Amino acid sequence: MRLKEKAVREIFLIRHYESPLGTYVLASSERGVVCVATEGRFERRLARWEKEDILVQDGDGHNLEAASQLDAYFAGKLHQFSVPLDLRGTIFQRQVWEFLQEIPYGETRSYGQIARALGHPAASRAVGRAIGTNPVSIIVPCHRVIGAGGELVGYGGGLERKRALLDLEAAARQQKPNI
Repeated sequence: MRLKEKAVREIFLIRHYESPLGTYVLASSERGVVCVATEGRFERRLARWEKEDILVQDGDGHNLEAASQLDAYFAGKLHQFSVPLDLRGTIFQRQVWEFLQEIPYGETRSYGQIARALGHPAASRAVGRAIGTNPVSIIVPCHRVIGAGGELVGYGGGLERKRALLDLEAAARQQKPNI
């Protein structure tokens, strides 16, 4: 008996990226970056993609622009990413992720502030769930979201990484001359 081969619906190319905060995995489709995640979180995404008939291949020659922009970000020289993104989620998730990209470098917002800005003042928990599923860490800056009292809460990469990213942005903003 011959097993039927599974059809591949799409191919994502990945690259491992060494940052000052550890290894991240970058993945992209033909349309743009679909994932920037720590290795542990990437493994969970990989399992989901396999169920969706998405083939993941090593593509170290790909995602070069994303890696270059991440290098500049970690050097404190890039405050806004411009790589194409391929954000996949519900309409609400995408609205939240797009809003995250509008939070200025070095600033933070609470879940409630985001919910109100999106016109859903009672949806701070839904905003939190959408942020928790953000597939493109750092580039879609979910680390800039804090609790209502200003405390660091909920970050898939761990609160240590979140604090380090916020500290990096604060230091870079202080070095930037006011013109």
